Amino acid sequence: MKKLLSLVVVAIVAVMFTSCGVSSYMTSNVNVNQTNVVLQENNYNIVKHVYADVSQSYFCGIGGLGKRALKENAVAELTEKAQLSGSQALINVTIKEDFQNILIWSKRTVRAHGTVVEFVD
Repeated sequence: MKKLLSLVVVAIVAVMFTSCGVSSYMTSNVNVNQTNVVLQENNYNIVKHVYADVSQSYFCGIGGLGKRALKENAVAELTEKAQLSGSQALINVTIKEDFQNILIWSKRTVRAHGTVVEFVD
């Protein structure tokens, strides 16, 4: 009986320290600020790369922002961090979503990445 109880305790502790995780990349065009530019010549400079993370925790699946709102907040934060001015544009915006689940607690993290370019004459 003592071995069985020890085995059950070890199994419960092992389950508590493990988690399920899912990750995916979003390939849709999430950049609302669309600019069509033909890059036939080298008329731009890469200024910087910008990143933004937005996270939300859920308890028993309840609470926080939805999936779409998290994506929109990540892109909005990315645009704010880019600090665009003049002839700059934010290009190659990609979004990665991570989802962690531990028993009744879960966390969704949306990471946005983009490149700021500046067009020159």
